[in-house]
Amino acid sequence: MFDHGQPSYAEVNKDVLSVMLVTGPRYWMLLGGTMSVAAIFFFMPWIYQLFVGVGAAGMNRNAVWGTYLSNFIFWIGLSHSGTLLSAVLHITNSQWRKSIYRSAEAMTLFSLMTAVLFVMVHLGRVWYVHWSFPIPNQMGLWPNFRSPLMFDVMAITTYLIASSIFIYMGSLPDFAAVRDASTGLRRRLYTIFSFGWRGTAREWHTLGWAYTFFAVFVIPLAVSVHSIVSWDFALSVVPGLHHTIFAPYFVCGAIFSGTAGIVTVMYCLRKFLNFERYIGQEHLDNLGKLLILLSMIWSYINILELFGSWYGGTSFELEALKFKLTGFYAPLYWEMILFCAFVPLLMFSRKIRLSWNKMLVVSILINIGMLTERFIIVATSQPRKFLPDAFGFYFPSWIEISITVGSFAIFATLFLIFIKCVPAISIYEVKETLKPLRRNA
Repeated sequence: MFDHGQPSYAEVNKDVLSVMLVTGPRYWMLLGGTMSVAAIFFFMPWIYQLFVGVGAAGMNRNAVWGTYLSNFIFWIGLSHSGTLLSAVLHITNSQWRKSIYRSAEAMTLFSLMTAVLFVMVHLGRVWYVHWSFPIPNQMGLWPNFRSPLMFDVMAITTYLIASSIFIYMGSLPDFAAVRDASTGLRRRLYTIFSFGWRGTAREWHTLGWAYTFFAVFVIPLAVSVHSIVSWDFALSVVPGLHHTIFAPYFVCGAIFSGTAGIVTVMYCLRKFLNFERYIGQEHLDNLGKLLILLSMIWSYINILELFGSWYGGTSFELEALKFKLTGFYAPLYWEMILFCAFVPLLMFSRKIRLSWNKMLVVSILINIGMLTERFIIVATSQPRKFLPDAFGFYFPSWIEISITVGSFAIFATLFLIFIKCVPAISIYEVKETLKPLRRNA
């Protein structure tokens, strides 16, 4: 379980809490860097777009959806494996999850927040976002609850609230540990956050019951959220989008990209926060095996999608299929297949699966492929619908590309703030995995 020997209870507290309580200049430089990138690449282009209108983006009359919507799907997908994987492994009582689930759940939370930002960017006139909420008003406006976009609002709001409660509830004992190890204002704040946690038998029993309840609740919720996102596309009659396979396709892709994201996050925690003792080869091995399984399921569903378009036999679907496989964006399509279907097969080699550097490269390539997949869904279908004389073309503008880059900086900034506010590794659950030390007779 532990690569460098089993730590003592005191060492677990010291190793995890020191990340929160001790802050060096490298942290502030890194935080300042990510915040600067987010400001320059995300917020400044967005402000420019607010002044000149969404015409600054590459979207046009033929392609009313663009990179903003594909990024929205990507970040929603990236959010799935954190809470979902944590909940499934908690129910199955998998011991290896206990070192990594806290950061994985945080990844869910911050991916959802980033996804919500893309909804705001796509709206154009973001100051009218309240029109999508069922609020009585003098203009008689009311949301159309039959719209797939309203499905998104309800599903994401529910998932964000449930994920926030899930991660907060599981952190209560650790907030008490921070309270006991700190002084001054921090101690007063964590006294409030921990709700007076004392560690009594009744409190532990209640926490265990409530956490299991939320784990069972979150699993179908996570599956339904990305199914609902897929219906934004599948409920249309646009060739290339009108597929019943889209719901399982999106859910599988979400878990696939999210698991790859967990590998990347775990690498960073291990490398830069000195958690080598708690995040080891067992975690890497299990995540690698899961990625292989998800890759094969994803490949199978892709084959089904292509077969469904071909077997349908309509000229519209065949034209959309031909454009996807051999048209302008064909290189991106085959890059997606390479990165998501063939690169993960390298992990059948145990040497690759147990190498942190190689697994980092594989996880990044997978998520590049999954981001490409989301882009292709929009770029090869929206501009090309039914009538050839109405065909258009979509290519992202520098505004969209810049905002896409900036979104990763926003995610990194939120995560850097998180590790200073919440223990990145669950202290009490890691202690549950420690074996009692034998005393000499």
